[in-house]
Amino acid sequence: MSAAVLTRFAPSPTGFLHLGNARVALVNWLYARSRDGRFLLRHDDTDAERSEARYIAAIEADLAWLGLGWDAVARQSERFERYAAAFERLRADERVYPCYETPEELAAKRRDAQARGRPPVYDRAALRLDEEARARLESQGRRPHWRFRLDDAEIGWRDLLRGPQRFRLRSFSDPVVFRADGRPTYTLASVVDDVELGVTHVIRGEDHVANTAVQLALVAALGRAPGEIAFGHLPLLLDAEGRNLSKREGSLALAALRERGIEALAITSLLARLGTADPVVPATRLDDLVAGFDLGRFGRAAPHFDAAEFDRLNAKVLHALPFEAVAGRLADLGIEGADARFWEVVRGNLETLADARLWWRVCRGEIEPVIEDPDFAARAAALLPDEPWDATTWSAWTHAIGAATERQGRALYRPLRLALTGREDGPELKNLLPMIGRARALARLGGRVA
Repeated sequence: MSAAVLTRFAPSPTGFLHLGNARVALVNWLYARSRDGRFLLRHDDTDAERSEARYIAAIEADLAWLGLGWDAVARQSERFERYAAAFERLRADERVYPCYETPEELAAKRRDAQARGRPPVYDRAALRLDEEARARLESQGRRPHWRFRLDDAEIGWRDLLRGPQRFRLRSFSDPVVFRADGRPTYTLASVVDDVELGVTHVIRGEDHVANTAVQLALVAALGRAPGEIAFGHLPLLLDAEGRNLSKREGSLALAALRERGIEALAITSLLARLGTADPVVPATRLDDLVAGFDLGRFGRAAPHFDAAEFDRLNAKVLHALPFEAVAGRLADLGIEGADARFWEVVRGNLETLADARLWWRVCRGEIEPVIEDPDFAARAAALLPDEPWDATTWSAWTHAIGAATERQGRALYRPLRLALTGREDGPELKNLLPMIGRARALARLGGRVA
């Protein structure tokens, strides 16, 4: 029996989540949920200088807003003992070796290799140091960083998105796994976590493809069969002009999109289909995206992303949401007392949820009516029927006004809409009028309030 699926999303809490992060998190979440699996949130916070608690809080808030609940959470800063133990195992197996080059010396070696037309691969000079040479370097105050020695072999896997992949390990530099200050690198910490926490599927951007070959070698060295972890690499998002999305583009941060009023479901509906041949259909529940999710639907080509698509999709999402999905949020916007009837009437005219405040003022508050013809408005006010009103009131009232003024079409309806709502467009007045009520309608037409 195969192991239960466990995917992971592993952000570094050194900044806020952006759309690229959100896409990776969503695909991992959908993959796990579509297979009755589990989703792990792992904060890769080994960079003590740049990792901040506020970013951890923001990442978790963004994921919760998107609806991507996690089944377990881990922080690498709390697992240093496990990385040290793994390092000692590698050391005992003679799979790591100490190196003493400074960053400047390593940079010079890379430049020299490139000048000679060679790949900038570490030359393993440290392996040629004897005990005396190492002692001399340490007496000068140098502390070693440690590299994992790669075998001269090929390693491959069947990528969940890219198909068969093969790399010769000696085409890579032996990766640093422990720094001179005693801290593990991302390469070691990530592999130890995947091995020990039981991750079964690693789905991430295609910029990590080459890393996977090195990490699989480490997986094997730490005692887990490489085939027990499946890897899939998504093409990276491009903008509408075909350029790489900039992580520094603030408008692509989830917090900025939320501030603009973009619905979480607009984001997840779009990101779940980008890169597939499937049409983008606005979802009313995140679970709608789980049904039929298939990683194999994603193509190899980098999908183009147009930020304007969110605005178009956002309106479609709002137009389809039931009142139960927005009731609490309407109250948070100060729309107290809104009911399903109000929502059904106005939702088709919203671009963001905050737009509902305008129509709440039209129905229950104060607006500035637009009166272009006071005499016409006065005659319309005089013909207002008594309440109760329903969806037939508008038709009966406008029929009476038309008969009395000999107006019809735009000449009849436009001045009434401007007076009652202050706007040229909006929900059908047959539905709005009963919610505005006779007293407000009369006041806006310039008549005496009953």
